[in-house]
Amino acid sequence: MRVGIIASARFPIVEPFAGGLEAHTWSLAHGLRARGHDVTVFAAPGSDPALHARELQVRYPLISDAARADVSMSPEWWLQEHHAYLSLMLELRGSDLDVVHNNSLHYLPVAMAASLDAPVVTTLHTPPTPWLESAVQAPQHCPVVFAAVSRHTADAWRHVVPQSHVVPNGVDVDRWALGRGGGPAVWSGRLVPEKGAHLAVQAAALAGVPLRLAGPVLDREYFDSQVQPWLGGDVEHVGHLRTDELVRLVGEASASLVTPCWEEPYGLVVAESLACGTPVAGFARGALPELVDARHARLVVPGDVEALAAALLQAVELDRDDARAHAVETCSVDAMVDTYEQLYAGPAAEQAA
Repeated sequence: MRVGIIASARFPIVEPFAGGLEAHTWSLAHGLRARGHDVTVFAAPGSDPALHARELQVRYPLISDAARADVSMSPEWWLQEHHAYLSLMLELRGSDLDVVHNNSLHYLPVAMAASLDAPVVTTLHTPPTPWLESAVQAPQHCPVVFAAVSRHTADAWRHVVPQSHVVPNGVDVDRWALGRGGGPAVWSGRLVPEKGAHLAVQAAALAGVPLRLAGPVLDREYFDSQVQPWLGGDVEHVGHLRTDELVRLVGEASASLVTPCWEEPYGLVVAESLACGTPVAGFARGALPELVDARHARLVVPGDVEALAAALLQAVELDRDDARAHAVETCSVDAMVDTYEQLYAGPAAEQAA
């Protein structure tokens, strides 16, 4: 099939990935190409050359002082993304694509789906947002087939998307290989308040377990005030790592701490950890409870640092082979691509007919 994947305009699809959305897009594109599909990725400038991506037309608009004086002016990044996606959707009208897979978080690929000849599949990666909710409701009939990354996310959208297909995000279980474990615990992700790294360092300190933090600092004020004071000794921030470096770090870890302070729609770090055989200690919030079971994880009440410390000490004793087997069975790229192929050829094609 000829598949067009619409990616994020905000961050390029390149290692080290800015977050789970970018990693997911990269895995989806490579997984589809490995099956023989002709894949075109529409992505932000600076994306991995191996993707052979078509660059979205992301340009900062030149806004005059007079226009800036309008108190209702949208942020410049909003204008930038709006025009990039508008240009793309106009370009895709009359294209020879068999299916368009909207893997962005933007509303225009949904709002303008009816203008395309090809069917549109949209993956719901986040809780409901005002712009995307309005895009679903804008046409009398929204001609989009929706997939949600978890049952939790599907339920969160059910009031405007009554039917969505649950397709868990996948990781390359060959690349994310079984590790030997036994090392310091690990926390990985974007260093922002909603990911809760500050709670992970507190729990590790209570448990007396060394901890390595990996990820980009995207909120400097938060990092400096909530995380930096804990660094030194048994707690280290190892930076923003490329995938191979992160695989090695997670595979050598005795356990992974996963500490969402929001309703996590999926939690790709859980899949990555389990694929490496590394058990999880985390908060039972968002989609996390549906990703794991007691054989390879210990989940506790969100925000309870003392309970998380106890869970960490239990998690390091769990069986690594069980964790690995669960990942291979439930959250591999192959399983994810299988389901998307079925959506492209089945519900998407039927909706377009």
